[in-house]
Amino acid sequence: MSDYVLLFRASEESRRTAMGTPERAQQSIQSWLAWIHDLEATGHLKERGQPLESGGRVVRGRSRSITDGPYVEAKDLVLGFIVIQASDLAQAVELAGGCPMLEGGGSVEVRPVMAPF
Repeated sequence: MSDYVLLFRASEESRRTAMGTPERAQQSIQSWLAWIHDLEATGHLKERGQPLESGGRVVRGRSRSITDGPYVEAKDLVLGFIVIQASDLAQAVELAGGCPMLEGGGSVEVRPVMAPF
């Protein structure tokens, strides 16, 4: 089994829509918990990760210029991540296909974790 990071991306508008009312927020949370529980029950969840705040800063280049972030030029923000274990990239992509982020128009970026040096 190899490790894969799932990065959850959505626009700020999609995020607000998904969490816009207490009812929607509760439905969203329940969907996420069910998906995470399924990954855990099937032995694929390695690290739960954390949701990320939308603000932050970006330090860029040799001059160490600092701008508001995370990525002001991007339409989609990284909202959180988890680490899963899968037999290969195809299985990791299949597992990502169950993510509730996709129902709201967001995306899940699947990235293999490099082996330690």
